[in-house]
Amino acid sequence: MAKKRLGLLLLACLLNNLPLHAAEENKAAETQPLPAWFQEKVKGMPEDELAVLHTPMVEMLLGTRERFFDSMKEKSKEEIAAYIAGMNRVRSDSLFNPEKDMASIPLNTESEMFNSWKVERPKSLNPEREPGPFYLSRYATAGRQQPGVQTFVGAPVAIYPDDLIAGKVDVAIVGAPLDMGSYYRGQRFGPQAIRSGRYRGGIDMATLVDPSKVLSIADYGDIAIDNMSTEISIQHVRERVREIAETGTIPFIVGGDHSLEYPDVAALADVHGKESFGVIHFDSHYDAGKGSVHWMTHGQPVYRIVKEGHVNPENYIQVGLRGPWPSPEGFEWMRNNGMRYHTMAEVEKKGWDAVVEEALTEARNGPEKLYISFDVDVIDPAFIPGTGTPVPGGLTMREAIPLVRALCAEHDIVGFELVELDPLLDPTYRSALNAGYIMQACLTGVAMRKEGITDGKYLSELSTEHHQPQAGIEGKKAGKREEVDPDFAYPQR
Repeated sequence: MAKKRLGLLLLACLLNNLPLHAAEENKAAETQPLPAWFQEKVKGMPEDELAVLHTPMVEMLLGTRERFFDSMKEKSKEEIAAYIAGMNRVRSDSLFNPEKDMASIPLNTESEMFNSWKVERPKSLNPEREPGPFYLSRYATAGRQQPGVQTFVGAPVAIYPDDLIAGKVDVAIVGAPLDMGSYYRGQRFGPQAIRSGRYRGGIDMATLVDPSKVLSIADYGDIAIDNMSTEISIQHVRERVREIAETGTIPFIVGGDHSLEYPDVAALADVHGKESFGVIHFDSHYDAGKGSVHWMTHGQPVYRIVKEGHVNPENYIQVGLRGPWPSPEGFEWMRNNGMRYHTMAEVEKKGWDAVVEEALTEARNGPEKLYISFDVDVIDPAFIPGTGTPVPGGLTMREAIPLVRALCAEHDIVGFELVELDPLLDPTYRSALNAGYIMQACLTGVAMRKEGITDGKYLSELSTEHHQPQAGIEGKKAGKREEVDPDFAYPQR
């Protein structure tokens, strides 16, 4: 009896900790026949009791259906019946019971502070000023070397849509410190880390394009988040991202966890129209989970985006998938819905250059407008350890930067998001630094496009070819060679 209770307890624990993908994708079990010998042992048992054998629960104990049935071979009919009864009890206890379970978390609607977390400060409480971005500094060196209050890439601040319009802002970078949609915490500090980290923008050496000089960039502050509720927060995120896009400004969203992809994409669909743009999704996971207790987590945004029709799945491309998720059923779901995907296993098979070229070709053959969702865990944890779901074998920075830059140069970018940076998991600066350079790559691409450079493979001749010795010979003839001065550092000597 003690062993039976222990078995049921283990089963319950396994069920309650079942990964999202296991609970949602194991549909194949519904149609798989039971082994003939097993059917003999359970003959006469009610069909409703045997139905549990066509659920994911069969795989939970030993990992596969085969192992489960192997473990049943030495059991008697009575033992199997008792085991199945235990499985049904666990299953029944796990289902929603309207008599005792809450379908949603009740909130105190009588609280005078119910919406205080997202209420805007009235303009009448602020000093009067002309609309437009402004620097938060008393010093003339405001910008990338700015002392005092830190901003994204040292950009001036914009608070209202009027500021974006008056400043003819090309890109508004906005923080979204949401981490309630993740099983790990700390992504809420991502915007802070990017603002204050060693990455400060500047010129891109590969192209010699400086986004800060080509583009009008503004820091649009942080979006208010109720980190007690993802469901409440994502609606406000959607409102704020839509607010930016409606001015004609490109929103760059710095998260926060990947549940943000849903409100970000939905907001842009509100403005540009559903299925009007494609999505490039950089991630080690496909994030198209379903069936969770919560409608939205960082593992579910893709499914909801497709389900609600915001993006045509045929214009949705996944890059960098690896690790244990998705399962075969997840890959089949993507295939059946016309989605394209590029795994790191494909890179092993075809080589990085071939996979990149295929992904770029697919993107070029889709809509001109493009949204980029960049989960930092697509990068190998050697470069970005500061993320909640790291998976070895990911992209290097040398691979990721040119690809992102090319995509942003070749397409009309409607938005960009950088998510899942968790600086609490990295005591060094490199996660925030490298994440910042991914954003810089897209900013560079957008700036290239504004300058008329739409070739994603463009590289500056000046930075890639020194043309020596001829350049030096010509420089000497033209009198451009530096004169030698032994007293250079001692002008008074």
